[in-house]
Order: sequence, then C-alpha cells, then structure tokens
Amino acid sequence: MESAHRRLTGRHVIVTGASSGIGKGIALALGEAGANVIVNYHSHREEAEEVVKTLHQYGVKAYAVQADISKENEVIALCATARQHLGHWDVLVNNSGIQADAPIDEMTLDQWNQVIQTNLTGAFLCAREAIKEFKGHEKKPNYARGHIVFISSVHQQIPWAKHSNYAASKGGVKLFMESLAQEVAHEKIRVNSIAPGAIRTPINRHSWETTAAMKKLLKIIPYQRIGEPEDIAKATVWLISDESDYVNGTTLFVDGGMTLYPPSDD
Repeated sequence: MESAHRRLTGRHVIVTGASSGIGKGIALALGEAGANVIVNYHSHREEAEEVVKTLHQYGVKAYAVQADISKENEVIALCATARQHLGHWDVLVNNSGIQADAPIDEMTLDQWNQVIQTNLTGAFLCAREAIKEFKGHEKKPNYARGHIVFISSVHQQIPWAKHSNYAASKGGVKLFMESLAQEVAHEKIRVNSIAPGAIRTPINRHSWETTAAMKKLLKIIPYQRIGEPEDIAKATVWLISDESDYVNGTTLFVDGGMTLYPPSDD
C-alpha cells in the first residue's frame, strides 16, 4: 500500500500562479506528496525556477511554464506544454488571482476587467482545457480520471466593500465550480473549491506585518491566528487524493472560522 506521505505519486498537475504565495505552497506540497508539477507563472520566472528546483529535490518532475491565464491562446499553449513535458496531465489547481482595489466610484473599467478576466475568465479557460484533457483519459469505476480544484476565497460569501471586483469574481467562481461539477461528475471528473481566509502572503502584507494590523485582523478570525500557505496546500493534497473521492461540487473553507460572522462579543 502506498504511504500517505507519497499518496499523489503518478499524478500530473498544473498549478496556475505557482511562483509565490498560496500557489507556491500548493505546488511544493503536491510535489512532496509525489506528484509531478507544472509551475505556471505570469511574470516572475526566477521565483518559479526556484520552486522547480525545490520540487526536483523531492524526486519528481517539475517545469516552469509562463502563461497569462486571462489569454485564451496562452492557456491553450500552457496545456499543450504540460502534455509535452508529462505525456498527459490529470489535475488542475486553478490558483491564479489578482486584486485591483478601489471604491466603486473610483474604480476604472480596466481595474474591473483586469480582475474579472484573471480570476473568473482565466479560471474558465483553464477548466475548459482541463475537461478536454480529462475526457481523453480511461474511465475507472471507483476513481476520478481528473480533478479540478479552484482556489476561491471567503469573499465568495462575505461581501467586501471597496473590493467589489474581487468579490464578484470569487462569487462567480463559486457558481461556476458548482455548475461544472454537476455537468462533468458523470464523466468521473471531480471539481471542488477551497476558500482561504486571511493567509500570510505578499498580496496582503499590509494586513499582518505590523502588530496593530495583526491585532485588527485577529478580531475577525475566531481561531486567533492567521493562516499560512501550508494550510491551503494540505487541504489541496487531500482534495486531489483518493481519500476524498466522494467529495464533489464542494467548497472547503480554510479560514479559522472567518466566515462565522459577526464575531463573538466574548
């Protein structure tokens, strides 16, 4: 029996936005569990190559592949490159996401479009190509022949003033994921989401890097700690593994209870 530590041996994965933050944590955890990984990045090649170098130390195949997932031709090329490197691929972790925050009366159309195109349209493009790939795999009675995991956000549920483009994109991801899961379940393809809460990454440094900022943040996290990329990575490993085979169309909130709003007065 395969050890739990290497339970993803034989899986071939594309992780979008994997050069830093949550995506990096996921890529490293998947590699440590035995998966071969395509490390997608948009503009930070050196950081992506560092992730690949670490993955090679785990004894798995890994490649850094540049693509802007908001662009159809680049997504198609990314998936073709994955096939060239790995022969086939059977897991997509749709992680890439950006913010362009502004009050609604100051938000530009470019800020709106930029976030929607990356966070929602990009997720659609990658998922569409994944389904095409997975339908070519052999069907097995008791196991999925492909997996898609969307990295969403607690803001698919919690409104976020002055971040309406981001919240709208993640709300869209929620129903897109659920609709896709319903559509392809009979194809033995599993589709789920993980909704992180506050995670210690460069994109939200202002929320945790000072004592005052951290104190304010912890007021809305009942578990009284900020999350780490590893928290999301471990959940992703489980969702991709056969241990979660009956989980489909579900959003797993990894947020320390952040969605248990409003906070207690205790």
